[in-house]
Amino acid sequence: MQLATGGSMLNFGCWSPKHTDPISAQNNLCMIFGNLAELSSGKHVVDVGSGLSAPSKLWRDNFSNLHLYCVNINFKQLSFSGKQKNIEFINSTSVKLPLISNSVDRVLALESAQHFKPLSDFIYESKRILTQSGLLVMAIPIITGDSSFKKLGLLKFTWSSEHYRLETIKEFIKAAGFVISEEKFIGKSVYEPLANYYIENRTNLKKSILEKYPNYVEKILYKSILKMKQASEQKIIDYVILKCILKSKL
Repeated sequence: MQLATGGSMLNFGCWSPKHTDPISAQNNLCMIFGNLAELSSGKHVVDVGSGLSAPSKLWRDNFSNLHLYCVNINFKQLSFSGKQKNIEFINSTSVKLPLISNSVDRVLALESAQHFKPLSDFIYESKRILTQSGLLVMAIPIITGDSSFKKLGLLKFTWSSEHYRLETIKEFIKAAGFVISEEKFIGKSVYEPLANYYIENRTNLKKSILEKYPNYVEKILYKSILKMKQASEQKIIDYVILKCILKSKL
């Protein structure tokens, strides 16, 4: 994603007639996510699986009241940004967060929770560190409820994360004492326009990718993108943003 865009966002983006290039679409997804998370009223916010911390920088610049904690198991990615105003960097796993209980009002996982193992432990850790009525917000790729794993085809191997159904995620959320107050399905604005952009601009994107990777990697990527588009069109996969409110600390 870095090679293709020249930026430091790692998410797929949310595309629209006003957001027709990767960086614009990625920023759009971050702001949709941030507004859903009510960051305008947030104070202490944990960005778990923060990547290169670009979303946190965007949120900090748009919501001046925030103090953010970027949590990432990848130390090299954490070191990418250097020192940042109102952002602290924490090298840690997502399921053992080194934060005291009842200390934050938002826990965010923007296109990262599908990598957390086990996801249920992350949700319980979120419950522990959140204050009463705190928010857990996740943006996560999912398999639709009536789709079999076999239908993913090549994505079974190139989708380098867990393949969750929404029902499974909801079970984890409910068991931890959260209530889902809002769910937003945006798969049609994620997978298909991203794939179309790659297909239309493949010649130039391929040049950038081949500077770092062998030719077969780009071929696998291209086939995977085609399958991703097909799977979205056939409603085998979707992409959901979940806003979860912590109702009880019991």
